[in-house]
Amino acid sequence: MDRLLEILFTTDFAYSIFRVTTPILFAALGALISNRAGIVNIGLEGIMLTSALTGVLISAYTGSAWIGLIGAAAGGMLIAAILAFFTLELKTDIILGGIAINAFASGGTVFILYLLTGEKGTSSTLASKMLPNVDIPLIQDIPYLGLIVSGHHVLTYLSIAAAVLVYFLLKRTPLGLQIRAVGENPEAAQSVGVRVKRIRYIALVLSGLFASLGGAFMSMGYLSQFTRDMTAGRGWIALAAESMGRSTAVGTTLTSFLFGFAQALSNALQLLKIPSELIQTVPYLTTVIGLVIYAWRQTKKSQKGG
Repeated sequence: MDRLLEILFTTDFAYSIFRVTTPILFAALGALISNRAGIVNIGLEGIMLTSALTGVLISAYTGSAWIGLIGAAAGGMLIAAILAFFTLELKTDIILGGIAINAFASGGTVFILYLLTGEKGTSSTLASKMLPNVDIPLIQDIPYLGLIVSGHHVLTYLSIAAAVLVYFLLKRTPLGLQIRAVGENPEAAQSVGVRVKRIRYIALVLSGLFASLGGAFMSMGYLSQFTRDMTAGRGWIALAAESMGRSTAVGTTLTSFLFGFAQALSNALQLLKIPSELIQTVPYLTTVIGLVIYAWRQTKKSQKGG
């Protein structure tokens, strides 16, 4: 126990929380936007995985990490647009469509990687590029705080900025008002001239954009290559974070950090020679506990309302 406390109360552990929260926060923000428009984007995991591979491939072939990031974002938005087309135009069930995307991405990324590199597990043969870390002037020189806050990956800072952006988007902009109106009562929104289908298209594409940034971080920040199924359930954890955050930008951000803490704790426990099978359950156990608490609170609330 003393060894565990020594690990937890270090700047390295605090630093790692920001790092591992980044992909969860991006995906959770994507889930928030689509959910507020009345559509649950189950395909976050597949979008993240596809974008992770796309970013690696494009950065390797162009020699530019930034072009790779743009390619990853475009790939995620394309997958989300395809999901939107099948859901909104062809009336496919959104849950089945999202599951199909997740299944396709899991096997499809491996197949594409094999076609291009001959590798089935990783992209280690590709000279892919990584996006840089950023040192914050002045703050980096502050004892302790500088070691925790400064020196993170550029996408980590972008994820925090994205949380602020999504808050203002949903609360302060006409588009945000329309997204919320469509999600709460699409018939009423349509009666006052809001184009429901168009707004839901936009919401799903934005959802894909944020999820793709999380995927790009996995292969161009968290690791320096693509590996099979490297998102490891983070898309599902993001859905849980959004649900526990009660579909608000602030709540979603806080619960994303909660799950990030659980993931960082799981990584820290590996230093204590605890069986890896047990360690790997920590983030998912946290997800289950969080959802149970959330469901209990919602049930209590509905009973009081009744």
